[in-house]
Amino acid sequence: MKKLIAAILILTLLITPKLKADEGMWLLPLIKELNIETMQSMGLELTAEQIYSINESSLKDAIVIFGGGCTGSLISNKGLVLTNHHCGYEQIQQLSSLDHNYLENGFWASSFKDELPAPGLKVTFIKEIKEVTEKVLAEVKPDMSFDARNTTIDNAIKAIVAEQGGDSFEKAQVKPFFAGNRYYLIITQEFRDVRFVGAPPVSIGKFGHDTDNWVWPRHTGDFSLFRVYSDVNGNPADYSPDNIPYQPIHHLPVSLKGYQPGDFNMIMGFPGSTDRYLPSWGIEERMEIYNNALITVRGDKLEILAEAMAADPKIKLQYASKYARSSNYWKNSIGMNKGLKDLKVIDKKRALEAEFAEWVAASEERTAKYGKLLKELEEAYTTRKDVYKAAITFRETMRSGTEILSFAYNAERLEKALKDNKEKTIKSVTDALRENAEDFFKNYDAATDQKVFAAMMRRYKADIDPKYYPSFFKDVEKKYKGDFDLFAAKLFKGSLFVNKDTYLDFLEKPTLKALQADPIYTVALSAMQQNEEILKLNNNSADRVENANRLFMAGLMEMNPEKSLYPDANFTLRLTYGKVGDYEPRDGVIYKYYTTLKGVMEKEDPNNFEFIVPEKLKELYNNADFGRYAAADGKLYVNYINDLDITGGNSGSPVINGKGELVGLAFDGNWEAMSGDIAFEPELQRCINVDIRYVLFIIDKFAGATNLIEELSIVE
Repeated sequence: MKKLIAAILILTLLITPKLKADEGMWLLPLIKELNIETMQSMGLELTAEQIYSINESSLKDAIVIFGGGCTGSLISNKGLVLTNHHCGYEQIQQLSSLDHNYLENGFWASSFKDELPAPGLKVTFIKEIKEVTEKVLAEVKPDMSFDARNTTIDNAIKAIVAEQGGDSFEKAQVKPFFAGNRYYLIITQEFRDVRFVGAPPVSIGKFGHDTDNWVWPRHTGDFSLFRVYSDVNGNPADYSPDNIPYQPIHHLPVSLKGYQPGDFNMIMGFPGSTDRYLPSWGIEERMEIYNNALITVRGDKLEILAEAMAADPKIKLQYASKYARSSNYWKNSIGMNKGLKDLKVIDKKRALEAEFAEWVAASEERTAKYGKLLKELEEAYTTRKDVYKAAITFRETMRSGTEILSFAYNAERLEKALKDNKEKTIKSVTDALRENAEDFFKNYDAATDQKVFAAMMRRYKADIDPKYYPSFFKDVEKKYKGDFDLFAAKLFKGSLFVNKDTYLDFLEKPTLKALQADPIYTVALSAMQQNEEILKLNNNSADRVENANRLFMAGLMEMNPEKSLYPDANFTLRLTYGKVGDYEPRDGVIYKYYTTLKGVMEKEDPNNFEFIVPEKLKELYNNADFGRYAAADGKLYVNYINDLDITGGNSGSPVINGKGELVGLAFDGNWEAMSGDIAFEPELQRCINVDIRYVLFIIDKFAGATNLIEELSIVE
């Protein structure tokens, strides 16, 4: 244990000059050694073992990965999971239809039998987190090549995973931390029967939509409810009507006591990705290439989708989730670039690099080890600019921008099966393609995608070096004089992939000739062939960047061995803590730490779908019918802020007070601190939360779902 603590008591790389208690995404096994005394001095009344234990019930047993990119928490002893509305958005949309539009109207199950299975949705519990660095790196030698080092590490990880016996329902994985200088074994348990229980209408769950996204003050009831089911023995199982509500080891009690400025808060969740330790050249790349690609490409696409959704209720429902996913990080990229520029983050990183260079030069041993590293970092990033830009822009335009290319490319396996002419294989492939088609066409509009396709091709051509063009671009230039609108019209008119009935008819009696002659399939093959070439080049350059960053991280750790370090986020369970409070976004302006239902009414605009207020909510407000969910001042609090350190993946994370009780639900960050994934700004960075009392008010007073209220362990 002493060796472990010595290894972890290392550099905290900061953009700001002093460490704040509210910065850091901390690993739970190290809370006792690194954080517990500070947390208790701030108001925490729990022990470290009550937060994380592998032998006893603890807070970590109530925290789950929700789906593939959010956090949820268990809030009853019957497996009830609370997460954000935007985290459940895709499932809600998938379960909706024009006749049963749960997005627009909300949904509340009055009993277990009314809960709706959510196919494909999973929740994952964390059983144990354990450092295994020594085992992973035991056979690694300093003079190994990058490939040899990775192979050695991969083999060690496979051996560690294979050693894990125990519960057949558990899964083991080993993940890198600190740019590959540390490794941890994570044991998880995944539940596959998850059902939709309830959510407010989008006018509450997404109130403010894109206008208010990443902005404070907020007035959004961003929550939804699901339930985990198990077999009769409490084990994970595929969906079955015989399954029962899961009984968790721990669930969070719900507090109605609220909060005051300075109150201790902590969040446990799964932050997705941060890059706090990027060198200056990496930040330039993020701003100039990655973020700009998202800003330009998604901006083009969102404009087309918004127009189509406004014109047709069916398209609005089909594309609601797609639009929300795309818009979220389009706006984030705009804000991040602004924040990084305003905070002069690149200048501060260069100052750190200059300090590192001086430290290296002061020792012959360090010079031999790190003397060429800064030059290597610069070259690793600058020499890959063109291919990296092509890779990111290709992903944004052709792989995820237009939908039809990826869909058509799925038929490549059918082409192979038809060439082999094996009836059994052909049937297996067509069955799989048919199943995929049902999901695809439910939320697809060919006319909209045709416009998106043309716009995406124009953007790729305008922004990318011609040497990275797919071969079909030559045909567009030659036959259509570079007019992608004409090209798209021709493709979509002549392809079997854009119409569900035509495509399913083809799958009944597929022929190699018809498939190979299809214009969209031909274009998809051309595009994906080019993508493979780009990715091959980009992966080679990425290896160089990864190796240089690992060495830089190791050097920084060696330069300041007595500073506490938290690792970059990598979608593993973390804890962050801080306090409730106001902030000053600019001179002369102070933002209060909470908002109330009065603000919802002030923002109401019946002519703008983003700010529609349900009649029932207005009635409750006008009658001041808040029940026991009103604060001591008689107001109904909606959202509030604290200074906790979160990022994407923390959406849906529970906000917990010093007694271990649920007081809020994290759902967003603020515009002034969009640089946070790269550089934490302690004076500005705020976490935006739904007040748990507003959640309960909507469930109880607005929806009348008292059956759900009765499940909870409520602390008055």
